[in-house]
Amino acid sequence: MRLGTAVAASVIAYSLSVMPAVSQSGPCTNPNALGVSRTVEIDTTGGPGFGFEHYKEYDFLVLKEVVLTFDDGPQVGHTHAILKALADHCTKATFFSVGKMAAGLPEILRDVARGGHTVGTHTWAHIEITKLKDEAAWKAEIEKGISAARRAVGGPIAPFFRYPSLKDTKESIAYLQSRNIAVFSTDIDSFDFKFKADALVKNVMAKLEKKGKGILLMHDIQPGTAKGVPALLDALKAGGYKIVHMKPKGELKSLAEYDAMIDKDMRGMSASTDRPMSSVIKTVDEPAPQAAAAPGPAKK
Repeated sequence: MRLGTAVAASVIAYSLSVMPAVSQSGPCTNPNALGVSRTVEIDTTGGPGFGFEHYKEYDFLVLKEVVLTFDDGPQVGHTHAILKALADHCTKATFFSVGKMAAGLPEILRDVARGGHTVGTHTWAHIEITKLKDEAAWKAEIEKGISAARRAVGGPIAPFFRYPSLKDTKESIAYLQSRNIAVFSTDIDSFDFKFKADALVKNVMAKLEKKGKGILLMHDIQPGTAKGVPALLDALKAGGYKIVHMKPKGELKSLAEYDAMIDKDMRGMSASTDRPMSSVIKTVDEPAPQAAAAPGPAKK
């Protein structure tokens, strides 16, 4: 463990404050919805760590509470399928976005943010920080991901970070602490890339039954996850589990030098964009479809 040892009650109180569950946009029409049992606000000052697989500092969940997290997106089709499943259950999650994915699919990441979900970061190109020995290289990998996610969203993102493959280094941890960015590991790794939808649900529920609670790691780039999340949410509800949504106390600012580095990848995209494409451009007239020509007589 790299982020500290003993934790006083006063430190936990300052780091986490329980807030009322956030109301959904519009009424929830699903009588069996999971909803959000409570929202926790996380003060990321000093870069605290969460997720007992690596950082045994802050245990803010009680029995039967689950935090939903998704890595590696956004992705065409899959992210929207997950967003729909979450909306159908009137619940919320945290998405750790990869910068290159955000650069290529900014509209999808905006949909994540507009849905009331929390957007964190997961590096620029999903390169393990442990493989980058040069300080400038691993800092750029972290910071370019932040710059891309913030520009794609067109507004605030959370100072929440998750390492690719959950592999950290002492030096990068210290850097994230200096930037007041919280680090997230996991309590329950779904290993969803190994499973089809049905097997994914069984695997996650079995792990939850054993541990009783936890931060759940999934990936919104996986087709099995996109297909399996509706059934998983149903299973969580049936099992009496409650969803806890994480929000930051403050927002994460990108750094100008790294904003400049991603300009060529996100050229023409304003960091202040807040209107979806559907509200800017719409088809108002198009030609009526032409009737197909009648076939001529068959040639002999």
